[in-house]
Amino acid sequence: MTPRLKTVYKETIVPGLMEKFSYKNVMQVPKIERIVLNMGLGKVSEAGRNTKLIDEAVEELGAIVGQRPVITKAKKSIAGFKLREDLPIGCMVTLRGSVMYEFLDRLINLSLPRVRDFKGVSHKAFDGRGNYTLGIREHIIFPEIDYSKIQLVKGMNITFVTTSNTDNETKEMLQLFGLPFFKN
Repeated sequence: MTPRLKTVYKETIVPGLMEKFSYKNVMQVPKIERIVLNMGLGKVSEAGRNTKLIDEAVEELGAIVGQRPVITKAKKSIAGFKLREDLPIGCMVTLRGSVMYEFLDRLINLSLPRVRDFKGVSHKAFDGRGNYTLGIREHIIFPEIDYSKIQLVKGMNITFVTTSNTDNETKEMLQLFGLPFFKN
């Protein structure tokens, strides 16, 4: 069974982008290659000393996306942060294909509307190469997380890696998917 947003992309978004940016070939139309979720815990919780927090983060991120995350480790030592090389400081997961479209659907339609006083996502989070990063302060906005079992509310970054070359194309594509941007 194909995800709903994948069908929407093929039937609605591709023709819309071809018309707006006057592409001559369907292969020129930008698409989302992958979505990367990163939950960093190094500075916030001193996760190096408390591995239980890392294990909880891995469990929670796994519950959100339905895929086992990888534990990220510090690349170098920083004395000011009491950080040593190879100390676990967070976890990340990369989503592709159907799992990616299902997560995007849940993010746009279930999770973001649960954010208190939500007015939209920022226009300024593009990297200049067509990728977009969305920061979330509380991971409890996802319905898969049971609030009563949470010890520490964690934030996360969600990065949309696209085949687009410009931020304009990516913004238009994400708006057609239904991602709400601020009204300026």
